[in-house]
Amino acid sequence: MEKNNKRRATRYDSLNLLSYVCIDSDGKEWKQGMGRTLNISESGIMLETHEPIETKYLLMLSLGIEDNVVDIKGEVVYCNRGEIEGRFESGIAFGEVNSPEALEALNRFIEAFDKQYG
Repeated sequence: MEKNNKRRATRYDSLNLLSYVCIDSDGKEWKQGMGRTLNISESGIMLETHEPIETKYLLMLSLGIEDNVVDIKGEVVYCNRGEIEGRFESGIAFGEVNSPEALEALNRFIEAFDKQYG
C-alpha cells in the first residue's frame, strides 16, 4: 500500500471497479464506461480506463464500497496514457457526494485503508 503525501489528502492504493457517465457543462450525458480506481482519497481518485476521458467532462461515478454503492460527481483534472498499453489514467477531483450515507461510506473506506496501511 503506497501513500502519496504530496497531495492535500493522503491517497491509498485501491483497486475497486466502478462505472462512470461523462456529463458536459449543459448536463447532457455523452458516454458511459467502466474503470477501476488505482488510488483514492477524500478529495479524489485516480481512475484507470480503456478509453481516454476528456477534461471537458464531469463524471458521475458509482463506486462499490463494502455493501454500499457511493455516487460521487467529479471533475476530470487530467488524463494520461497509463503504464499498461491500451489503458489511460485520469485524475478525478471529487465534487459533491449525493448523500450523507454515501459520504460516511466513503470515509469508512478511507479509514479502513488508513488503519490497515497507514
